Amino acid sequence: MGVLFAVGLYMMMQKTMLRVVVGGNLLSYGTFLALILSGGLNKGMVPVLVEGVEEYVDPVPQALILTAIVIGFGMTAFQLALAYRTYQETGTDDLDELRHEDEGNGAHE
Repeated sequence: MGVLFAVGLYMMMQKTMLRVVVGGNLLSYGTFLALILSGGLNKGMVPVLVEGVEEYVDPVPQALILTAIVIGFGMTAFQLALAYRTYQETGTDDLDELRHEDEGNGAHE
């Protein structure tokens, strides 16, 4: 989990858009792993309540993480589409060059 956070943060501080997107994904996967591990390892029966079952595993954390993974996949596709379109328009994926280009056009006024 710590390695995912460290590599994700390192990649998010890079200059290219693709590395920022991949770093954000690694950071979110580290968060998913932290959430799964925070619940602990529960040993028990399947989460179907029938007669005679004393202990069962709560399915809610797994369902929430699965939903977050699917939403994260959609957001990644959207970020990659935006990065590709930005590259098509500007001809670069370097964030420093894009920042200087925006400052030169007066976009912050």
